[in-house]
Amino acid sequence: MTQIIATITLVVFVVVMLLVGIYSTKKAGTVEGFLLGGRNIGPWISAFAYGTTYFSAVIFIGYAGMFGWNIGMGSMWIGVGNAVIGCLLAWIFLAKRTRRMTRTLDSRTMPEFFSARYDSKGMKLYAAAIIFLFLVPYAAGVYKGLGTLFSAIFVGASPVTCMLIVAVLTGIYLVLGGYVATATNDFIQGIIMIFGIVAMVMILVTRPEAGGFSAAFEKLSAIDPQLVDFTGGKSTSFLITNICLTSFGVWGLPQMVHKYYAIKDESSIKIATIVSTLFAVFIGCGAYFTGSLSRLFIPADANGAPDVAGGFDGVIPSLLMKALTENIFSTIVLSVIMLLLLSASMSTLSSIVLSSSSAVSIDFVQEVHPGIRPKSQVILMRVLCLIFIAMSFTFATVNISFIVNLMSFSWGVVAGSFIGPFLWGLYSKKITKVGAWAGMLSGIIVVGGLLTYHSMSVGFDAAKSMAPIFGVSAMAVSVIVVPVVSSFTKKFSAEHNEKVFRLTA
Repeated sequence: MTQIIATITLVVFVVVMLLVGIYSTKKAGTVEGFLLGGRNIGPWISAFAYGTTYFSAVIFIGYAGMFGWNIGMGSMWIGVGNAVIGCLLAWIFLAKRTRRMTRTLDSRTMPEFFSARYDSKGMKLYAAAIIFLFLVPYAAGVYKGLGTLFSAIFVGASPVTCMLIVAVLTGIYLVLGGYVATATNDFIQGIIMIFGIVAMVMILVTRPEAGGFSAAFEKLSAIDPQLVDFTGGKSTSFLITNICLTSFGVWGLPQMVHKYYAIKDESSIKIATIVSTLFAVFIGCGAYFTGSLSRLFIPADANGAPDVAGGFDGVIPSLLMKALTENIFSTIVLSVIMLLLLSASMSTLSSIVLSSSSAVSIDFVQEVHPGIRPKSQVILMRVLCLIFIAMSFTFATVNISFIVNLMSFSWGVVAGSFIGPFLWGLYSKKITKVGAWAGMLSGIIVVGGLLTYHSMSVGFDAAKSMAPIFGVSAMAVSVIVVPVVSSFTKKFSAEHNEKVFRLTA
């Protein structure tokens, strides 16, 4: 019964995604149409596109299982931080300025923004290289843990099959409809994610193992008082680091900032701000709350780790299979949660691939071959989308140590490179080209320097586990060094600043 219901829901899901891709094809015939949806995306679709790109399957399978098990209810602060800092404050401080300035400068990508804002083609090429080198491997991490639940539902099926479904389906609708298809499917997928997370939490809480909200807290406290300590207890510093990395980091990630370029008007920004924040509260807090409940359903081994196959990645799949296979309704919810994980992965993957393909087709190729026709650029972007999805799938299924290591540091390097020059570039006329370069180089220098130092001190594996600290350090240095270096380097002319800050409504 479980497999039959799951198969039906999966087939319906695939058909809907493909129909959206076909429907959106006419709107993706130009570069701006393919990449930005003609800068005419409404508030609800923009908000859901932002939210679904933010939360990939990694939060459910990886982070929620590990942090919820180890920290308990305190891990929900990561979800709160993502909602308040990563959504609410990000939209308030970045959306309007980004939308106006990118229209004024006629920039469609983050590298194009840096080129026009700081009058530097070199900066454009460098930013495009960072995006290509670190976002494509990061896309491989989107597949993380997907196959675990898929194999549990479809007994005997290879986890690679699930990854292949995600890759093929994302590739088809992205190539057909570009950003319009991606954003529209993100809206549909976002609805699925909200329904799935709410239904999952309610069913788990009412199960005998939990016995309701108050009883669940009492049972968790009996296992370990740390699990109901909302301050995080001994894990407070760990929580702060991950909140900063995952919440402030999105302020400098091109696939997130891209959503501000495409929204149709400023009145839509207010609605999108509220919707994306509420979405993050539901998804973020719901995921970590679910991870915390896993202690009531899954036994611990002698070392206190979850006694399930796959370690922490197996926590949420094992929890769901145990709690959601007793009747038709719970089985339907399990099928929806499977779609939730597929949706979270596909939305994030499509946004990353779109940013990566534009970095090559627009930011690299246009510099090397400035006479390239717009139609040729659209074709090139479509081809590159397929190539990058194929690469991410290959990296996810073949254990290439170099790529796996890049995945560990990609978020910190990209966010550390871009957050300072981007944030200050939106607001201050005093920022210089040298100051922006100093901030942009921070990602590589800080992460690379800390990695080298700690690898020599404690070994590479131990240093790699410190990737969140490296990323937060890179972002902090980037934000600080940009105005500091700008204070004693050559300023831009009044004419340049007037052109840049002549904000188009």
